[in-house]
Amino acid sequence: MQAERVSITGSMLYDLVACPHRLHMDKFADPAERDPVSPFVQLLWKKGVLWENEVMAGLDAPFTDLSGYRGEEQECKTREAMRRGDALIYAGRIRSGDLLGIPDLLRREGTGYLAGDIKSGAGVEESENLAKLKKHYAVQLALYTDILERTGFSAGRRGFIWDIHGYEVDYDFTRPQTERNPRTLWQEYEAVLSHAKAILSERRATRAAYASICKLCHWHSACMKQIKEADDLTLIPELGRSRRDAMVESVPTVGALVTADTSEFREDEKTIFRGIGPATLDKFSERARLLAAGPDAKPYLKQPLELPAAPVELFFDIEVDPMRDHCYLHGFVERRNGESNSERFVYFFAEEATEEAEKQAFAQAWNFMRASRPCAIYYYAPYEKIIYRKLRDKYPNVCSMDALEALFDAPETVDLYTDIVRKHTEWPTHDYSLKTLARYLGFDWQDTDPSGASSIEWFHQWTDTGDEAIRQRILAYNEDDCRATRVLRDALQSMAMA
Repeated sequence: MQAERVSITGSMLYDLVACPHRLHMDKFADPAERDPVSPFVQLLWKKGVLWENEVMAGLDAPFTDLSGYRGEEQECKTREAMRRGDALIYAGRIRSGDLLGIPDLLRREGTGYLAGDIKSGAGVEESENLAKLKKHYAVQLALYTDILERTGFSAGRRGFIWDIHGYEVDYDFTRPQTERNPRTLWQEYEAVLSHAKAILSERRATRAAYASICKLCHWHSACMKQIKEADDLTLIPELGRSRRDAMVESVPTVGALVTADTSEFREDEKTIFRGIGPATLDKFSERARLLAAGPDAKPYLKQPLELPAAPVELFFDIEVDPMRDHCYLHGFVERRNGESNSERFVYFFAEEATEEAEKQAFAQAWNFMRASRPCAIYYYAPYEKIIYRKLRDKYPNVCSMDALEALFDAPETVDLYTDIVRKHTEWPTHDYSLKTLARYLGFDWQDTDPSGASSIEWFHQWTDTGDEAIRQRILAYNEDDCRATRVLRDALQSMAMA
């Protein structure tokens, strides 16, 4: 019997960049073990299709539309269009050997073609001080480019993204990624492609790993079962897949790390594990002991802690729709003089997905914080600060950069995750997310499906329907996030006073 032909696609490589084990599960696991696709992922698919249709409908230039074809007929029509030299081909399908590409766009340049995709996200990865090309986009485009090269239709090792902001982002696969990273995106692609072939041919085994990205995957339940049964090292907070892979031959499980003499893994000022120093190894060893201690384990402080004393405290959380790059809710639980009966939820909601509504909500939230001072402001992780900087750049009339930086740099403004939890504490949990820690402390969310992803999906429902019940669901979720921040702050204060 002839072996089944396995085609390697751009979407496979996209998924592999995030999680190699997903590719294995998609190919070899029992489909009955799959979780239902989350509403948020369905929303991503829907919005991606709608955005693609909107872009193509608004295009001034003529193009060859192959979206009505499928399979081999689509491949045949694509080859015919490229041989004719059509200027722009939409929804083509290209193949070479075991490589199969379905690029959104094929654009003629000179005598060849460049491949492009239409994305309902930004074309680059943005952080506070850096914008870089996205590896998961790059490997998709590189696969299309590889096929074009192998079939004699390539205009060079480049591709492009048309992104949600209307920009065309060029992906040059021949240039070093950064000054500190000389590897090209083509080298990254070749490594990912080789990895995919090894997984699909079962020449390379993969392991499930515990990570935040797993929560939206359709294999989440199945992989969590594998991880817990294996007592996998990624159950230790912040250890992660790459560190687990560096350690696993010497320390295969959490239990093994508990009983190990970590001095055996040290060499001078380093350890035998790449990327893991002695202090980090000791930290993971301590976290393993906390996890192994079971119900008797308690969180503790690693060093003294003093939280700001203020007559007014604001517990702050925002909600952002990354598909629209739109901050739609600023929520605060306000508490006066540390008294629970003084608490009230204050929010500023962008009633529409427009810049005007976003600016108004931002201005209202900014003015509320300014008017509340002197006060202590608590939030969890750097996200709020990053988004407020983006909002300030977008709407410079709301506040000055100096005023914004002064507010977030004030000693009374505290990022509980960055400033306190990571630096001062250890917890007997598998991660340090706000939901995990607050639930450990006995707090729970009112909603049956509380998550930032769900809130985004609800916001899209709200803008589509105007259903007040959906709006109230968004507000209740945000209020619970703010109260969870207060619960954590109070627990940290109690630990400091113990």
